Amino acid sequence: MNAPTLPPMPAADSVYAERLAERQTESAQLAAQLDRLGQARVGLFLLAGLIGILALGPKWLSGWWLLPLLAGFLVLLIRYDRIEQRLYRAKRAVRYYTLGRERLAGRWAGQGNTGERHLDDGHLFAADLDLFGKNSLFERICAARTRPGETRLAEWLKSPAPREEILARQHAVADLAPRVELRERLAMLGGEIPGSVDTAGLVSWGQSPPVPVPIPWRASIRTLGAANLLAAVAMLTMGLPGVILGGVTLVISVIVILPLSQRIETILTPVESRVGDLNLLAHVLATLEQQAFHAPRLQELHARLMVAGMPPSRQIAELTALVEWLNARRNALFAPIAVLLLWRTQAALSIERWRRISGPAIADWLEAVASMEALSSLAGFAFEEPSHTFPEILDAAPTLEAEELGHPLLPRNRCICNDVAITPPLQLLMISGSNMSGKSTLLRSMGTNLVLALAGGTVRATRMRVTPLAIGATLRVQDSLAEGRSRFFAEITRVRAVLDLLQGPLPVLFLLDEVFHGTNSHDRVIGASAVIRTLLAGGAIGCVTTHDLSLTQTTETLGDTAKNVHFADHFADGQMCFDYTMRPGVVPKSNALALMRAVGLEV
Repeated sequence: MNAPTLPPMPAADSVYAERLAERQTESAQLAAQLDRLGQARVGLFLLAGLIGILALGPKWLSGWWLLPLLAGFLVLLIRYDRIEQRLYRAKRAVRYYTLGRERLAGRWAGQGNTGERHLDDGHLFAADLDLFGKNSLFERICAARTRPGETRLAEWLKSPAPREEILARQHAVADLAPRVELRERLAMLGGEIPGSVDTAGLVSWGQSPPVPVPIPWRASIRTLGAANLLAAVAMLTMGLPGVILGGVTLVISVIVILPLSQRIETILTPVESRVGDLNLLAHVLATLEQQAFHAPRLQELHARLMVAGMPPSRQIAELTALVEWLNARRNALFAPIAVLLLWRTQAALSIERWRRISGPAIADWLEAVASMEALSSLAGFAFEEPSHTFPEILDAAPTLEAEELGHPLLPRNRCICNDVAITPPLQLLMISGSNMSGKSTLLRSMGTNLVLALAGGTVRATRMRVTPLAIGATLRVQDSLAEGRSRFFAEITRVRAVLDLLQGPLPVLFLLDEVFHGTNSHDRVIGASAVIRTLLAGGAIGCVTTHDLSLTQTTETLGDTAKNVHFADHFADGQMCFDYTMRPGVVPKSNALALMRAVGLEV
């Protein structure tokens, strides 16, 4: 299987603009309908009041005339509620496409799910490459409506996949990319904030052993419920015999129910408060079930959804109905009847019956939803960035080669692209350059695009060839006052962790920014040279940036495995200018003194 190409797609901005206009028109029409229905309700209410006065006062009209008005009022209530829900969805769609156009214009920061809960201080590149948090890659691409989908996307960004898995995801993303309608429907599900389906709790509940309730007891509970209701009627109509009958059925009910109380709690506790989560999951599954997919991975996920020939959305809808049926006992008017009918116990038995049949499939459903939502997020990003391409995933020696590579989060009009090639026998790019010239941005461009590539997404490059690699970076190493760590100690600890990656299953891509700049030049050169040699001996490839030109001499002893490149600046009309273009060789000069003078320091 080879990397796919994106199918021909209309421009995202024109699609979003057209759909935004349609949803705005729909929203205005529904708002007008809602206003008219509101006025009609008020009119019916006033008319009913007038008829009531005429019926109770001078008795000019029969009170029976109120019945058709009441029926009409109920019809209007139902109609009003449905139109209100449609208006809510239309307004959500307006916001969805408005945010889509904002993303295309580069104004997406602070508008999406930042995924900060996925940040891990010990991770070797998540913070360095801005994977999570405000202005992060996750915020830019995540469109998941469920917590499992959000978590799955975060896992894919943090952990490289094997080659065959990456290729399978690529074909799935290519299949999903043109499906704008599917992404809109998924985005409309649930509330404004993505749902937090308790994956572990639901899976554990679905896979736990059956709760034993003898069949004769199940039948007796149903019979007792009916008997209690009849006994209550008898108490109201038959006097003392009815009271005696009610007392007898009550005692029998207690005798039967008491031994089951712990089992009932075991059945109900995991699902009783999760009707909202279940509803969201059912709607997501129903939306996915209606699709006809072409990519093998999507067809595989679609097939995993079916259990006993019934779509999972219907099965979860049945469970949701049972939970809502259970919660009906909390209604003040119905509560006394629910007690008589042993409502909670009967609902628990029905829920346990559902769990025995469908419960083991919950894990598969959640897995499928998680992967579908992660793929849909990558597909939406591919649709909005049609100039991005799928990288070629190689089964070869460690390689990272890209033409016109740019940072995927920078606006197109501000993104300067460079060609990068680390192919055998080359293993190291030693990057020197002046301050603010683009060295760190290049490292982030390489790392972030590699993250997207190994997750199965598209990259900002006209062409990219790469092997699966484990990333280790030192772009954002910080000191810690609470832990008593200096910045230099934090850096050498991180470098040690990057070296430890050499013992892992994947070759390493190292991105070392201003390596060991917290110490003197003599120690820096000795330490950095030793680290570089260890990395190259372990088969790693990567980049090292430095201001210390003495470190660039290290490449002279490394032969074909290393070369120097640089970024430079120039002065024009008294202003320091940068073109952010990588060039061969060592940077010819520094701009540190010029920058000091530019901010008013006398040097």
